[in-house]
Amino acid sequence: MKLEVCVDDALGLWAAVKGGADRLELCSALSLGGLTPSFGLMEMAAGCGVPAYPLIRARSGGFHFADDEIAGMCADIRAARDLGLEGVVLGALRPNLQLDLLALEAMIAAAGAMDLTLHRCIDLCPDVEEAVEEAIGLGFSRILTSGGAKTAAEGVERIARMIEVAAGRISIMPGSGVNEATWPLLAGLAVEEVHASCAVALKSDRVLKGFGFETGHEKRTDAAKVAALKAAIGAPAA
Repeated sequence: MKLEVCVDDALGLWAAVKGGADRLELCSALSLGGLTPSFGLMEMAAGCGVPAYPLIRARSGGFHFADDEIAGMCADIRAARDLGLEGVVLGALRPNLQLDLLALEAMIAAAGAMDLTLHRCIDLCPDVEEAVEEAIGLGFSRILTSGGAKTAAEGVERIARMIEVAAGRISIMPGSGVNEATWPLLAGLAVEEVHASCAVALKSDRVLKGFGFETGHEKRTDAAKVAALKAAIGAPAA
């Protein structure tokens, strides 16, 4: 069982590596669900010894992107590709919440031979069976999903249905709220990889919060939590 850990800063990156993560998802602003990471973080990850996949998301909010936003995301993808990063995490929706095939095709073309993950935009799709088939057709290797719920544990039934539809043609990777305590609720799923932040809350600074320099809810990946979840997902089923 592989463990993918999402990180949004350099300290979190090295904590994930130390804890034994099998793959990294690189982001900024995880408090907003994740945005495109900085070039500096991508460059650092390129030499960290663990496969690293940047999330490509231009802004917070919905996943329907204008042409200029798509062009900018394609430039970010090419930058990641030029750094030698192994894969990339993509997603885009039409206004009706179906996958935006044209936008995704443009980003996939920019990725070239990079491995492809479809992110949790799929959790908003009204017809998940159609979305899984479209992801397969586009050439994605995996789908990150919480099963249309806030957490993967809450969406476990839909995740199971997605696995059934996928029928081994694409990996379904549970993510959101996955930790050592919630893993037993997901352990019965026929999955080969799982996604988590393994984060702990950071101490808030009243002055910084007052100036608007932090939200007061910042978190960072913790090596011990990574190691604990890695051990949990590798343990034999009870």
